[in-house]
Amino acid sequence: MEKQTRPKIDEKFQKNFHTHTCDVSDEQSVKDAFAWIEEKFGGVDVLINNAGMMQMSDLTAADNSTIVKNTVSTNILGVVWCTRETVRSMEQRKFNGHIVNVSSIVGHFIPRMTGYNLNIYPPTKHAIKAMTEVLRQELLAKETKIKISSVSPGAVRTEFLGEGVELPENTPALKPEEVADAIVYCIQTPPTVQIHDMIINPVGATY
Repeated sequence: MEKQTRPKIDEKFQKNFHTHTCDVSDEQSVKDAFAWIEEKFGGVDVLINNAGMMQMSDLTAADNSTIVKNTVSTNILGVVWCTRETVRSMEQRKFNGHIVNVSSIVGHFIPRMTGYNLNIYPPTKHAIKAMTEVLRQELLAKETKIKISSVSPGAVRTEFLGEGVELPENTPALKPEEVADAIVYCIQTPPTVQIHDMIINPVGATY
């Protein structure tokens, strides 16, 4: 990841780019990562919950326990662990930061996708939608100004579907940088503005 990303950053800003290995599905790994952040930078100002996984398989397939458990642990529990540590960091410093949950269009409805068996992935993204609202209500009750937003992209042309699995060339799809632009837009809104849920689709999408 670091070797792929660092060359894409303007040389004068590369000194601001830091990496730390963390398995978000492992609660202790998340705690260790946030402890490193606090020691090195003082705390967390912005959290992007972008880690996620999907392995294509029938939900009723035999012996799919590992796929289901890993997907739930990464896509749901990973968001819980990271968000919890972020809010703790922000509250300790009385800092009104921003949390962005990267969800998916399948967290709102599930399109029929011939040849793509999505397994437990759509239910995990529905959980993110519900979790975002639960967290928003918790933050309101705490009388904090910490923001929380959800960004739900449609099809994105990445390697997310797995090695050797690609969207057909004629399928309308977003570029990764277009999703990143949407996230940056959410973060850059004024202190009085909070984007609750942003759905972004490529032009021409029929789902």
